[in-house]
Amino acid sequence: MNIAQAYLYCKKIASHYENFPVGLLVGKELAPHVHAIYAFARVADDFADEGYFLKENERENEQKRKERLDKLDRWQSYLFDPSRSDENPLFVALHDTIQKFDLPLKLFTDLLDAFRQDVLKNRYENFEEVLDYCKKSANPIGRLVLHLHRQTSDFQFSCSDCICTALQLANFWQDISIDLKKNRIYLPRQEMEQFKVSETDLFKRKFSPSFRDLLSFQVQRTADLFEKGKALIGTLSFPLKLEIALTWHGGKRILEKIVKGGYNTLESRPKINYKDAPLLFSRALRTCLSQKKRNQQDRPLFLKA
Repeated sequence: MNIAQAYLYCKKIASHYENFPVGLLVGKELAPHVHAIYAFARVADDFADEGYFLKENERENEQKRKERLDKLDRWQSYLFDPSRSDENPLFVALHDTIQKFDLPLKLFTDLLDAFRQDVLKNRYENFEEVLDYCKKSANPIGRLVLHLHRQTSDFQFSCSDCICTALQLANFWQDISIDLKKNRIYLPRQEMEQFKVSETDLFKRKFSPSFRDLLSFQVQRTADLFEKGKALIGTLSFPLKLEIALTWHGGKRILEKIVKGGYNTLESRPKINYKDAPLLFSRALRTCLSQKKRNQQDRPLFLKA
């Protein structure tokens, strides 16, 4: 398999991402490298996340858990030793991308740490723990895309972290019903207690004013993070500016649909479909035109974690 075929293989895998327009507008010369990064994350995420369902408080048996962790360990070994993965088309493309752009390996290992956490941890005590997960599961993707475009100021990284964390949170609130089938709850336990929502209520799919208020609180907090990161768009040039604006509005659209559905993601899962495309492109274009080029010496934004 030659390098072009390897990148095409990655493109097919990367298309699995639902809420992110992966490499859609970044330009032909960079799109294959974006696909390689997303493909690496997609497959590793599948090792940890997809294809199994658990009942309330049920634990995956230790053998299956070990198998998932072993797959992630093998994925990391391929990352550090290209000779071990020279027949895997995904890593043929990925190592080419890492070498050409001198990408920090820590961003990839952070992703793998997050996927291991999915195997080992299924409850979160407070919002700080959730943010720490997002720091590893989502933020590295945004930073890697910025590295590909040589856009690496502290301000840009900080704004990108806000957007990526918000995208991850939006996905959590969107997927509550799906995550329950895997015995996973990303709603912070302390806040569930504050709003008087129990795990039993969640597993019984009991939609109540208390759950609505809890999710409304989470959605508003997530929307605030999107707003904190929006300034990133003004620091970028086309076509990346448009791609990030489109991604930003895609995440915001998920939140809008959660609100429109009365916050009842226990029974239905809001998602973006082809009917949303004209609206999202229109909003993204308006945002790009309204965002002036920002001085990157502006004070950075930082997430607490």
